[in-house]
Amino acid sequence: MRKEVAVLLRDGVITHIDNLSLKSDTKVSHEEILYEGEPLDPPTGIVILMNKPLGLVCSHDDGEGRLVYDLLPPRWRMRDPKISTIGRLDKETSGLLLLSDDGALLHRLTSPKHKVPKVYEATLDRPLQGDEAEIFASGTLMLNGEKNPCLPAKLTIIDESHVTLEITEGRYHQVRRMFAAVGNHVMALHRSSFGDLTLGDLKEGEYRLLDLEEMTN
Repeated sequence: MRKEVAVLLRDGVITHIDNLSLKSDTKVSHEEILYEGEPLDPPTGIVILMNKPLGLVCSHDDGEGRLVYDLLPPRWRMRDPKISTIGRLDKETSGLLLLSDDGALLHRLTSPKHKVPKVYEATLDRPLQGDEAEIFASGTLMLNGEKNPCLPAKLTIIDESHVTLEITEGRYHQVRRMFAAVGNHVMALHRSSFGDLTLGDLKEGEYRLLDLEEMTN
């Protein structure tokens, strides 16, 4: 292996990000190495923050349409362990989506007992009636087909048909079903935060890798 690396160094295939001289036994960090001028793929344990556009599906099944994984480098789809979404956003929901190949992190962030807050911005079909915030905060709202009520959720009113809703669960189509339960319909839905993470200046369809410090705040 060292001989192969030496050849790649000699031919300029492997270089240092700051153009420092490298030998096959030089100790450098993963992030400092370039292969054909490009950074090395991140090691196992990556976390990706994506601004998911509308129309993309959180699935590994190509038969379901265009996938969120199509926005990542194609070779990343061959990684083992596989990169998966941390929870899901449906096809008609945009915004902050986390992906990772770290199974323990996937479990921690999606487990109901950890109650990680997620904030959604919703555009409603009809004006609010006025009692929705109280109903959502009560912890008594039942969704159709469910046996247990939703945990308390925080509704913030922007105007009569635009709101934000903070929930700590991740039930199937939960935000849409909560508004349906109070006689309304969500026309547009966007997730703006997940825990302490926000999109910042990340444009639609873009993604970035998170560092450990961001994930432990």
